[in-house]
Amino acid sequence: MGHVDVSSVSFSLPDGRPLLHDVSLRVGEGAKVALVGPNGTGKTTLTRIIAGDLPAHEGVVSRSGGLGVMRQFIGRVRDDSTVRDLLVSVASPRIRLAAGEIDRTELLMMERDAEADQLAYAHALVEWGEAGGYEQETLWDRCTVAALGVPYERAQWRAVTSLSGGEQKRLALEALLRGPDEVLLLDEPDNYLDVPAKRWLEEALVASSKTVLFISHDRELLDRVATRVATLEPGAAGATLWVHPGRFQTYAAAREDRNSRLEELRRRWDEEHAKLKALVLLYKQKAAYNDGMASRYQAAQTRLARFVAAGPPEATPMQQTVTMRLAGGRTAKRAVVAERLELTGLMRPFDLEVWYGERVAVLGSNGSGKSHFLRLLAAGGTDPEPEHRPVGDVVPHRVAHTGLVRLGSRVRPGWFAQTHEHFSLVGRTLLEILHRGDEHREGRPREQAARALDRYELARSAEQRFESLSGGQQARFQILLLELSGATMLLLDEPTDNLDLQSAEALEEGLQRFEGTVVAVTHDRWFARGFDRFLVFGADGRVYESTEPVWDESRVARPR
Repeated sequence: MGHVDVSSVSFSLPDGRPLLHDVSLRVGEGAKVALVGPNGTGKTTLTRIIAGDLPAHEGVVSRSGGLGVMRQFIGRVRDDSTVRDLLVSVASPRIRLAAGEIDRTELLMMERDAEADQLAYAHALVEWGEAGGYEQETLWDRCTVAALGVPYERAQWRAVTSLSGGEQKRLALEALLRGPDEVLLLDEPDNYLDVPAKRWLEEALVASSKTVLFISHDRELLDRVATRVATLEPGAAGATLWVHPGRFQTYAAAREDRNSRLEELRRRWDEEHAKLKALVLLYKQKAAYNDGMASRYQAAQTRLARFVAAGPPEATPMQQTVTMRLAGGRTAKRAVVAERLELTGLMRPFDLEVWYGERVAVLGSNGSGKSHFLRLLAAGGTDPEPEHRPVGDVVPHRVAHTGLVRLGSRVRPGWFAQTHEHFSLVGRTLLEILHRGDEHREGRPREQAARALDRYELARSAEQRFESLSGGQQARFQILLLELSGATMLLLDEPTDNLDLQSAEALEEGLQRFEGTVVAVTHDRWFARGFDRFLVFGADGRVYESTEPVWDESRVARPR
């Protein structure tokens, strides 16, 4: 068993802006603590400080027990690393060092094959055994079988890029939860997981004796797993931290009560401050013509000075208010028509009609073809007319299919891409992107652009480059671009994955007001409650409709 103790930690960004201010948090043995807060408040930074990746500018972090870390990038690895590399990256430091030495000496043997290289390689193998490497490989075998359906011997040299985001996450989680580390830091472990995998994760975390601090925006997972909820509250001097000692079910009401109490304490403090200042002024005036009042004047000054020195009560947290004005527009009654559509190698042929104004959730396991279907619609269908070109800056790749998909007249697809791969935005600030515009949306004067960013709680990030934003901030900005581009059909691929709780609720409210059609791929059970129809990509290759969300479809059986 282990614990984590964060004491008075502060951290500032390279440009000098304070990010964290006097943050303290204790995660006791066996606790499951959720870390939540608006995007950009420093949740990932705080976990990196705890992991030792970043030094705290003030304060200290202490912990006991081995530490296992799932970093945010797992799920979107795009380099040339292998399954073995991924498993090594979440192993203990000694295993990582031993694995690195084997790789180094093995490469030297291949290049030179000198006697010294052979001895170094033999020594590396001995160290691998003493570090527990062979036992670790046995553990990894169980992990690859559980996550990928194949033994470690066959999976270890497979490219990570050949795995879906959900498979990358599941593999790393299997290794961490089965591993020896007593303390786990999990940065958005549920991202890219389908619902069966999320349910597995929930059950595994609840059953585990490990101490866990995790970041998540999935309201169902938070409700099932978290024993306490730690919130980073944004403030002018940096984010502060507040801990709700109960479960997520009571979190919203407790947070509202706390903020109301802080507002009342501040109101009383301001009233008392005004009274003391008035008293000082009164005795000052009286002391001017009555020497007997001088002592009272001095006493009133001392009382006021002590009151001010004690300081006001804790400030009420800055409230995040995201306002999305997704407008849409009138289109043909049939927004989407699919006839004998078959996504090549993915699903069997199916027919579909989506009517103007409908909210359609596309459900199913990872790898079933949901994102391919959305990408096909984003490209304008089988033989798109010019009016059906997507309004975003990303041109969807061609999707192999047979049959026919066509969009109705005046349907302009706006695509929210799951991976946020917007290469045209890289290297540019948010204000610059909005000010210059593109072929789909007009440029805006800087003042108008700043107001639009403010509605999405991005005003403080206006001069930041797109790639420097957090995943949630990038998601909000992508939705803002859809708003400004005049889309009449929104195609949303996992839109809530990186959104904080308030932003997800703002998106739900914005979709309710949207005058158009919405088709969304989602594994967010809470988010799916707001949809009318459910298109399910089944494990047997069928695509069918359901009047209720279907979450128990397993993986589509295909050769691996």
